[in-house]
Amino acid sequence: MGRDHVEQNISILSVFYQRAVAEGLARAVPFTYAQAISRYGDQVRQANLARRRASKPHGTVKYLEADFAALFLSALAGLRPDGTPDAGYRGRELARNAAMAGLALATGLRRREFTFLLVFEVPPAPPASHPSGLPVLFGVPAALAKGGKYRTTWIDAATLHGYIGLDRAANVAGSGWSPPPRWGEPLLVSDPGPDGGRVNGRRVKWASLTAAERLRLVAPGEGSCLLAVRADGGPFTAWESVFTRTSRRIPARFEPRIPLVHPHRLRHSMAMATLERLVGGFYVQAVQLAAATGGGTGTDAAAEPDAALALYLAKSDPLMVLRDLLAHSSALTTEAYLRRLDMTRIYADAYEQAADGASAGARAAADREADTEFDTGTGGPEDTVDGDGDGDAVGGGA
Repeated sequence: MGRDHVEQNISILSVFYQRAVAEGLARAVPFTYAQAISRYGDQVRQANLARRRASKPHGTVKYLEADFAALFLSALAGLRPDGTPDAGYRGRELARNAAMAGLALATGLRRREFTFLLVFEVPPAPPASHPSGLPVLFGVPAALAKGGKYRTTWIDAATLHGYIGLDRAANVAGSGWSPPPRWGEPLLVSDPGPDGGRVNGRRVKWASLTAAERLRLVAPGEGSCLLAVRADGGPFTAWESVFTRTSRRIPARFEPRIPLVHPHRLRHSMAMATLERLVGGFYVQAVQLAAATGGGTGTDAAAEPDAALALYLAKSDPLMVLRDLLAHSSALTTEAYLRRLDMTRIYADAYEQAADGASAGARAAADREADTEFDTGTGGPEDTVDGDGDGDAVGGGA
């Protein structure tokens, strides 16, 4: 088949798809067909300008919505989307992997920050008096934070303690793990507490330890002091590999649309989920419920942080809250960060939810009030001093 014949067939196919799109029988033309003619003196050249359709940049999934996040956590835990065990998967350390991904989704921690987190730094599970729906505050160690800047975020401590008390405890019990010589001498920990302990006999604050030093810490009962450990009690740090391999496994078996998940995508997902709750009034409702039931409003010292957090969430602008959680230098950085994700959708959804919850009369009144904002006519009651239409016009002449 000659070149002219091939190009003629391609041209016919292009016209066919254009007609199919016009008739509603196809969504898009899979390719274009066009020719350019160029002349160089006596020579005439033809070039085919056909291009295959490519995905648009805004079509790239940059974060996990709630259903995709739940699916990802289930896959890490060795479960199917319906919560039943996935018999076709033979992964290891499933509880650890799901707990650490849940930590990243709840806190927005960067990979370095959650990888080298010590088990001693995890806050205790909240007491029964803790208001339902109100987050638990968590301080990110300055030595791990980007730029060495301390910040406070919040954490799902209850889920982490399930892993710490069972799977992690079994891995470190009786472990003979010790850091390899190339890392340096072991740093033996004694008398550990939430803020510090003794390292080789010297009192040390955890916040002052670098990532390299944290890798060498050996707990009193042996085993690594990092939150995430291997089956032999040593530290585990290969989160990029765990998350990407799991997200590659999901499309072939459960959901083809889920994107490749790397640690920073979980940070994006936390930012969008938190913004959605803030804009949608989730935390304000939690504060109101806590006030109505007396939760977090007592006079004891344990209740004061809950009361302060409740006031902060009820009164602060959503962008200011996210700025603090993500440790951005300004709200402008947070706004630019969210704009690259999908901030418009969050506010549009909140608007639709507010409209759906309003009565027909309230919506009609809101429409009338909005119409007056765009009324550019003159001579109406609003153009007079006394408001009844028969007074002197504002700014009128003598």
